[in-house]
Amino acid sequence: MSAVLGAFFYDPHPSFGTDPRPFVALMIVGFVVGVAGHITKIKTLVAIGIGLIFLGTFLLPLAANLANR
Repeated sequence: MSAVLGAFFYDPHPSFGTDPRPFVALMIVGFVVGVAGHITKIKTLVAIGIGLIFLGTFLLPLAANLANR
């Protein structure tokens, strides 16, 4: 339980080692896919875009943080 709670706090120690650029790139791709879905009115693309944004901003950073503990 403490590992899960510890994942919500930023660890400024240099051994954290998670580069944010892939997460930001995934988030940007999610926004592009979501906007394309809104323009073409394809709900599946909108849902995929939202999923990519959620992956890039929460799930993958959380998994990387837990893996480095």
